[in-house]
Amino acid sequence: MALILYQRDNCHLCDLALDALAQARAPAFDSVFIDDDEALEARYGLRVPVLRDDARGVELDWPFDAEKLRDFLHTGL
Repeated sequence: MALILYQRDNCHLCDLALDALAQARAPAFDSVFIDDDEALEARYGLRVPVLRDDARGVELDWPFDAEKLRDFLHTGL
């Protein structure tokens, strides 16, 4: 599983997403900040935070909680 959390600097929702990931005991993930990347800004600008499972090619848009994260991690939905 290759998880990536797309986020912004100084993002309250991103902080909440990090809390939910901790509560769900999510496996290790990479954090990618989209602020200075035009391509990522165009793709994720209004959607962050977004958790992507790169291995399966699926994404989970905010809002999510620990329960929704566990479902996503196990089923990709």
